[in-house]
Amino acid sequence: MAGIYKKYDIRGIYGEGLTEEIAYRIGRAFVTFLRGNGETCDTVVVARDIRSHSKSLFDALTRGLIEQGANVINLGEASTPMSYFANGTLGADASIMITASHNPPEWNGFKLCRANAEPISGETGIAEIEQIVLREAFAPQATVLGIITTRDVIEGYERNVSQFVRLEHPVHIAIDFANGMGIWEVKALEKNSLLTWDSLYDTPDGECPNHEANPLERETLEALQEKVRGGNYAFGVAFDGDADRAGFVDEKGEIITGDLITALIALDMMAMGKGNVFLYDVRCSWVVKEAIEAAGGTAIMCPVGHSVIKQRMREEGAVFAGEMSAHYYFKENFVAESQAMAILAVANMVGKSGKPLSELVAPLRKYHHTCHYQGEINIKNVKRDPQAILDEIRATYADGRQFELDGISVEYADWWFNVRCSNTELVVRLNLEAKTKELMEAKRDEVLAIIRK
Repeated sequence: MAGIYKKYDIRGIYGEGLTEEIAYRIGRAFVTFLRGNGETCDTVVVARDIRSHSKSLFDALTRGLIEQGANVINLGEASTPMSYFANGTLGADASIMITASHNPPEWNGFKLCRANAEPISGETGIAEIEQIVLREAFAPQATVLGIITTRDVIEGYERNVSQFVRLEHPVHIAIDFANGMGIWEVKALEKNSLLTWDSLYDTPDGECPNHEANPLERETLEALQEKVRGGNYAFGVAFDGDADRAGFVDEKGEIITGDLITALIALDMMAMGKGNVFLYDVRCSWVVKEAIEAAGGTAIMCPVGHSVIKQRMREEGAVFAGEMSAHYYFKENFVAESQAMAILAVANMVGKSGKPLSELVAPLRKYHHTCHYQGEINIKNVKRDPQAILDEIRATYADGRQFELDGISVEYADWWFNVRCSNTELVVRLNLEAKTKELMEAKRDEVLAIIRK
């Protein structure tokens, strides 16, 4: 059972690590933890995705919550960004989103937040919740049970998203919903008559019958690419399962990685006067920092991971952050993801400039990044201690500028790379960029040789 408690959420295979009984205990442990930590936990927002077991897990989880005296605001089926919005606007003390994001249909889980959509991670509460469950160290059940009320936040979320609208001309796009929660997320865009779309796989189905709901896997974008190339679309968008990530392709069907979208959105936000402090993760291209600073903004590198990024956004007063993994975070959505806002920002630039998206992105394609060609390189089942790999990298590249914000990064005048080790499995992750494709390929193979020893 301990295996379901992850660095960023609680997640496991339904019926094995994750059952209704465990969900019930997690509900009790959640309230016990927050109150035991001196925090208020009188009202908890709970939403769910469309997996076949999400409703039964909701019933079990909320039974645990109300037995501890917490009231539940039931959003029903909603996207993860909508759950963050509801947490921040309904005066809730916490929220739980029932989802396993892009994982296969047999998986499910819980994304946990404090008030104002502040995430609870392994370091800030999930480990303690696990111990409460394992030891059954729940606070006594409440003498007065909590109640469950139902709320629909789509209209409020639409108003929040609409502050990003500055379209001057119609923009028509293609969207691959992957049968998931993006179907709910785009309800926030339906009142905008200048933004229209044609759909792929827009029937809700928790079994994901057409393809995995994960835009980082390039093969999942093939249907969207084909549709865009066969029609007259400004760009294409592909959602993941719970709609907290969105992959983009340009009007030619070419993939635009998350770092380049991050730069575009930052530029659009500065043009709107939304602010000028932005975060990007350690995997992103040099061009993100360069483009933001050239436009008069401040660009701050940060570690990978939503809980770390959201904390840093609060600390730095950032208005937006983006990751290579296609998470886009907005201050206006309580320092959390909103893919509806991300879509609008990209549409704004296309509609206002009158230029195709490929032309807007072209100046950002000045370097050669491994992720732009093949995605993040994940080396599985490495044959020695990952720490030994990092030690050898430190020694081999001692003449470069090294820093360890997340894993180890090494920079030279004409290339750089970052190597990170998984916290849960024998996987080492590599991202590398150079000023020429030939140098990128040569250095990629050189670093991979060290990792694969």
